[in-house]
Amino acid sequence: MMLLLQVATDTVKKLADTVGNAALPTTAAAPELKFGDLLVKGGWVMYPIGILAILGLVIFFERYFTIRKASKSGNDLMGQVRASVMSGNLEAAIAICKNSNSPLGRMLQKGLLRIGRPIKDIEGAIENIGKLEVSKLERNVPIVGIVAGIAPMFGFIGTIMGVIKIFFDISKTDNYSLATISGGLYVKMVTSAAGLVVGLIAYVLYNILNIMVDKVILKLETDAIEFIDLLEEPSK
Repeated sequence: MMLLLQVATDTVKKLADTVGNAALPTTAAAPELKFGDLLVKGGWVMYPIGILAILGLVIFFERYFTIRKASKSGNDLMGQVRASVMSGNLEAAIAICKNSNSPLGRMLQKGLLRIGRPIKDIEGAIENIGKLEVSKLERNVPIVGIVAGIAPMFGFIGTIMGVIKIFFDISKTDNYSLATISGGLYVKMVTSAAGLVVGLIAYVLYNILNIMVDKVILKLETDAIEFIDLLEEPSK
């Protein structure tokens, strides 16, 4: 009798454990949203956006170091030229400008080579060289601005094309559930996000370059005026 009771008790316990385990809800692990997978799922539009991003960064760094070099190379140049001119050694002043290999050096060299002519001619020669040097500094800078403008457009194109495809598929399969729409739409929104990010960064970099160029232009104009004043000093 005791043996039968023990067997019955063990059986009830096993049944209770089975029912309890079956009652526990099974939760599947939520899939992780990986950045790399999103970029891949963005479609072919991500390729031109990526190319624009690389192009903008390459031009920015190339122009950044070029403009920075131009702004630093003429820091002490005007002082050396002034000392040589005041001592009457024009050949040394011309050599200093030539060896500097800077926008300011080329401007001053052109002015020194025109000494003996009217001041207006010297000013015109310096101004013309200055325009050429500024054009060299601004070369390819507008491309960064173009990247800032068209990168978001590519992103919107990718999103719109994705939405069109979603509704086209719905019209064919007649499956318009929320899961189907949202599942495809969040992937297509990646192109808009990528385009906006690239455009925003390019816009900031474009304005940084413009600010740097403006500072160099101001420095060139200031030194050019100082140089003309230097040439006019003996005649005062």
